[in-house]
Amino acid sequence: MAETEGAKLVAARLVISITSADIGSRITTRRRDSGGFRDAVGVLESWDAGVLRVRKRDGTIVEIPEESLVAAKVVPAAPPRPGAM
Repeated sequence: MAETEGAKLVAARLVISITSADIGSRITTRRRDSGGFRDAVGVLESWDAGVLRVRKRDGTIVEIPEESLVAAKVVPAAPPRPGAM
């Protein structure tokens, strides 16, 4: 996978840098499915039997088979939303 930046070609790194030790952390994931790629950002709730469960900010749980992951990492907490303070 590569992107064009100005006149040069920049290769994107797809790295999975999460482990089960990151349960409870906010993560971002990219996975391959039949339609291409899908992303999910949320709190890693569990990682059992090869399935990650990520709770999105709307409270829904996304179940992600680990073999479909192409990239994942821990990310900082979401910034406060305007008017939520």
